Amino acid sequence: MKLSQEYELAEDLRPFGDPGSDEFRVDAYPFYLLNRAVSRYNVVIESHLRQIGLDIPSWRVLMILGEMEPLPIAQVAKSAVINISTMMRIVERMQKAELIETAASSSDGRVTELRLTATGHEKLAAAREAAAPVYRKLIRGFSATDFGRMLDMLGRLHDNLE
Repeated sequence: MKLSQEYELAEDLRPFGDPGSDEFRVDAYPFYLLNRAVSRYNVVIESHLRQIGLDIPSWRVLMILGEMEPLPIAQVAKSAVINISTMMRIVERMQKAELIETAASSSDGRVTELRLTATGHEKLAAAREAAAPVYRKLIRGFSATDFGRMLDMLGRLHDNLE
């Protein structure tokens, strides 16, 4: 069920999203809706990434390192929402594919940092190109204001969980 703006403004839906409430409805539970959207996005984007030889975790790592590098493995894992043991396996795969390289931090030799290789930069560019049509379809129908509000609200949800 889609909630219209009129419906949303006419009624406070927060009680319906409270799992402890007798009025609980899954269609008003934000985390169900977020998970449903992310799961659907992952199915769609995975098919696009597979065509260029990438999986979703590697795409996340490439995006993060594409904004700033080098970064400690632990920081990339946290940003990518990947536990550290899984991250280590992803790093091994990405190193074998020559997408990233590791090195000890110049400021703390105990910390291993990740950096994109030339091949990693090329794969990142290809992944961005593959993901762009999905993104454009995803934001279709959102005004600039709606989009800004959505980003703000998602940030606030995340911050409330910290």
